[in-house]
Amino acid sequence: MTGKAQFIEVHGYRRAFRMAGSGPPLLLIHGITDSSGTWAPVFDGLAEHYTVIAPDLLGHGESAKPRADYAVAAYANGMRDLLSVLGIERITLVGHSLGGGVAMQFAYQFPEKVERIALVCPAGMGAGVHPAFRLATVAGAGPALMAITSWPVRTVVRTSIPLVRALGGLGLGPDAEYVLGLYGRLADPGARNAFLRTIRAAADRRGQTITMLDRGYLAAHLPTMVIGGTRDTVIPSGHAERAHRAFPGSRIEIFPGAGHFPHHYDPDRFVALIRDFIEHTEPAVFDPVRWQRTLRRGRPIVALPSPGTGPSVTFPDPAPDAAAQPGVHQRPESARGSQRSLP
Repeated sequence: MTGKAQFIEVHGYRRAFRMAGSGPPLLLIHGITDSSGTWAPVFDGLAEHYTVIAPDLLGHGESAKPRADYAVAAYANGMRDLLSVLGIERITLVGHSLGGGVAMQFAYQFPEKVERIALVCPAGMGAGVHPAFRLATVAGAGPALMAITSWPVRTVVRTSIPLVRALGGLGLGPDAEYVLGLYGRLADPGARNAFLRTIRAAADRRGQTITMLDRGYLAAHLPTMVIGGTRDTVIPSGHAERAHRAFPGSRIEIFPGAGHFPHHYDPDRFVALIRDFIEHTEPAVFDPVRWQRTLRRGRPIVALPSPGTGPSVTFPDPAPDAAAQPGVHQRPESARGSQRSLP
């Protein structure tokens, strides 16, 4: 990963990020407890073609871990401020897991800044989530988490990783080793407190509470790609299909055999897909009049699941609108993403 960690201060808090390459800007947003390091398998490949920015979200990685607001809306504001400091006006977003929820919230709050969005095993598509995250929302989770991330327990976990892998990875499938590595980061009190604030803003004991299913129809004019893995156990693999149905005209790509981290499972395919997506779609242009018309006409395309229900969901046909046809717009071969390059 050629992009070395850089640091800037925003609102008095240290923000860590990696930035490399040249060409149209591409923002990579990681998931909960993770960091910009998750993009290491694909960072250099993408930086050969784009200006890649991979931040550590507040409370994660090498960024500050203050007592602060860790809701997805606050994370979206933080991404807006980081891009403003870097002088980037418009961006293609790639969000993984919770980062997918942040990316969707960013596109909702700041549609004028978004050219395209790629969602990788995204949060926000239903209640389903690994039981460990549900447990982290209940009373007493803080002291329990402090105990299970203590040095003796972490030592046992590290030495048990080969056995855990052999036994099927505690329900984590191909992601077991990487996820157990992330768990170790919660030994740091700041990271642990940030994790608890983040998960409690995004879920409760019944599962995820954040959603974009009710607003997905607003993305009818935003080129969108959804990427999922068939063995994802962190967020149910069926949520990728649900996201595809919720975002009109979106494209879906499934990685057979991949878990929650398709960009780790097959990085070459991941890079190729992101390149193809950018090179063959026109960047969205925000039209406030169309946005208003869509809001007045719109309704969720995906019927919202009731709390505690399974993955089944109905998909009523959207109301027709000749002035707002959904779809990913194909581009002429001569077009190449955003026309703005960064120094």
